[in-house]
Amino acid sequence: MIIVLIGYMGSGKSTIGKALSNVLNMSFLDLDNVIEAHEKKTIADIFEDSGEIFFRKKEAELLRKVIEENEDLVLSLGGGTPCYSQNMSFLNDTNNVITLYLKVSIGSLSNRLYDEKSHRPIISHLSSKEALNEFIAKHLFERRAYYEEAKVTLVTDNLTVEETVEKIILSLF
Repeated sequence: MIIVLIGYMGSGKSTIGKALSNVLNMSFLDLDNVIEAHEKKTIADIFEDSGEIFFRKKEAELLRKVIEENEDLVLSLGGGTPCYSQNMSFLNDTNNVITLYLKVSIGSLSNRLYDEKSHRPIISHLSSKEALNEFIAKHLFERRAYYEEAKVTLVTDNLTVEETVEKIILSLF
């Protein structure tokens, strides 16, 4: 089984994915890390040097490769991955793949992301929590339809990592 975690940045995909993979004794991959290793550049540098279209093509190519080459895996996707290149249809139409949306409220996302915005180029220019809230709300409005195509949706506000992992396991087995 391949469990694919989707959701907005700051929803905990990588943190939850690592913990879930440990509990289930499965491998864990973060698609952004796969892309960076393949291109030998950071995501920010790929965007800057080659542009978003190149990045999205590479992302879709490597997503398909990872899915085809693995049987038991927890995979976290970048926040935008579900929204491009028919990625959600590909994942949902592939046997042995379960897509899982980690749904977090705008307020919780804003609280999580505000202190680490310097590490996230897409939001580093936002100078206030209000601007960050507005940015997240707009993005979520655009992405929600894709996220909600997931086979499983879990609201994870106010849950610890351990509680979220337990909730995922209970929803899958």
